[in-house]
Amino acid sequence: MTPFTEKVIHIIQTIPEGKVMTYGQIAKLAGSPRAARQVVRILHSMSKKYQLPWHRVINAKGQIGLQNDESYNDQIMNLEIEGVEVALNGNVDLEKYQWQP
Repeated sequence: MTPFTEKVIHIIQTIPEGKVMTYGQIAKLAGSPRAARQVVRILHSMSKKYQLPWHRVINAKGQIGLQNDESYNDQIMNLEIEGVEVALNGNVDLEKYQWQP
């Protein structure tokens, strides 16, 4: 595992319940500000193995997963259980819910 991957996993594990972070924000904190897509790949491939709270990671526009993806409704449900309001269009208010470690 690369040091970048280790940092990404650690950052995702520390996102508190009821908060979200963006892929780009995680990449920047992990030391590679232009590696948001790599964060997506890490999250996709390692979420189960490391029990990552994948549902707390969204894009820079505040949007959650792709609407046609099977995990879309799961992500909404998990966020709402934690108290995060998700708009009908799948948007999360970053000013209110974005975690700034």
